[in-house]
Amino acid sequence: MTDAIYTAHAHAVGGRQGTAKTDDGHLDVALGYPKSMGGNGEGTNPEQLFAAGYAACFLGALGLVARAAGVKLGEHSLDSEVDLIKDDTSFHIGARLTLNAPELDKAVALDLLHKAHAVCPYSRATRGNIEVELKVA
Repeated sequence: MTDAIYTAHAHAVGGRQGTAKTDDGHLDVALGYPKSMGGNGEGTNPEQLFAAGYAACFLGALGLVARAAGVKLGEHSLDSEVDLIKDDTSFHIGARLTLNAPELDKAVALDLLHKAHAVCPYSRATRGNIEVELKVA
């Protein structure tokens, strides 16, 4: 493995009904099943954590490609939806990323989304493993 510029450290106990925290204390969460999976809905879950991380990382990549293209994003945000899907033999996830950038032309915004998807570390890590739908609101 090459030299990392940053390494995140997290510790989880108890799986989907346990806890997860980072070594710096910035993240310390109770985990639980959502109501749709028979839980009480208290606590967060791996899909929510992945959705939040993916959205934040993707926005960083979007800013990078926009700057490289000389495009000003203006006010913008990204909605990330992560599905837990059960098939005949196992579970997998899928994602939808929706860019909200009212000051951008939709064609320009969609082009930037695809360029960001090519360089975002989360997108690169999951490429070919999960279906990711890119949309402009």
